[in-house]
Amino acid sequence: MEKNKRQIAILGSTGSIGTQALEVIKKNRDKFTVEVLTANNNSDLLINQALEFQPNVVVIGNENYYSKVNEALSSHGIKVYSGYEAIVSVVEMNSIDVVLTAMVGFSGLKPTIRAIDCGKQIALSNKETLVVAGEYITDLAARKGVNIYPVDSEHSAIFQCMIGEFHNKIERIILTASGGPFRGKKRNELKKVSKKQALAHPNWNMGQKITIDSATLMNKGLEVIEARWLFGVNAAQIEVAIHPQSIIHSMVEFEDGSIKAQMGVPDMRIPIQFALSYPNRWKSDFPRYSFADNPELNFEKPDFETFRNLALAYEALQKGGNLPCVVNAGNEVAVAAFLQDKIGFLEISDVIEACMSRIPYISKPGYEDYFLSDKETRILAKEIIN
Repeated sequence: MEKNKRQIAILGSTGSIGTQALEVIKKNRDKFTVEVLTANNNSDLLINQALEFQPNVVVIGNENYYSKVNEALSSHGIKVYSGYEAIVSVVEMNSIDVVLTAMVGFSGLKPTIRAIDCGKQIALSNKETLVVAGEYITDLAARKGVNIYPVDSEHSAIFQCMIGEFHNKIERIILTASGGPFRGKKRNELKKVSKKQALAHPNWNMGQKITIDSATLMNKGLEVIEARWLFGVNAAQIEVAIHPQSIIHSMVEFEDGSIKAQMGVPDMRIPIQFALSYPNRWKSDFPRYSFADNPELNFEKPDFETFRNLALAYEALQKGGNLPCVVNAGNEVAVAAFLQDKIGFLEISDVIEACMSRIPYISKPGYEDYFLSDKETRILAKEIIN
């Protein structure tokens, strides 16, 4: 193995972030080796990815597909495992340098914790990890000397604005949000929106869950909580600005009043590449932004009354404890129910708020409390929906 190549494990390689990460790696084969690929259900794409990138190991989460994947890959010298615990365990491999956590939702927490515990550097796309257990994760990373490089475009933007400024005090972080497909709408206009309408994001091409989160502004709420832990600021220092063009990805204001902004076209491959290449910037052929062709950049205040999820996320951050975990679990169940046409768009917030009021509050949760709170919330949310 060439020592100058970074050996990458991609958890969730068949999702939106995972597939774009492999695009980045394909264009930089002299700099990367794919060591591990994992997927939950998409066995066909996982097989194709493995045949192309020749990882040492692949893991298919759904054990029903093990035989199919193993039959396709074993003759190529690729080790095949199955099940969630195999995904958690595979990050321990000594050959891995960087773990890109691109799994969706709470499922990314346990393997990320295991990777940090083993001293692996983390490229973090799974924001729910820090939403659910931000204090635990950041303390563990500090003890293990592990760097967490943000992949979300907004947190990557903040990170890039802070390079060379880590000794300077942050006064304010401004997270930008496109506003999603329902920007400017009021609650009475959202009562009967369809999932097709909610999945029609104006700027970004993402997976279904994160696209619905963007439409409800919960995605921005989760990013607010994530920013608190990534950058060591409090809720009062984090603002959200609706920016429909999605060109300014986020901003940092320092105590002298100066504001830095990171800009670029809405293309997730840019922050993915930076998370994997840091501290270097590698040449790319990604599209460039033209000021002449797009002269207007607009900003609006978020509508907390219509998009209640954003307000609920702020409430959870301010109260802390296990409440962000409850919000995340309630949201995951509610979004899945909306996508299955079991509840309406506005009812997503109702389910989350009901869970927040009924799940026992734990002010200082331990490791097991996160998993118990998540389990209890999912059971309650399903009872509310049914």
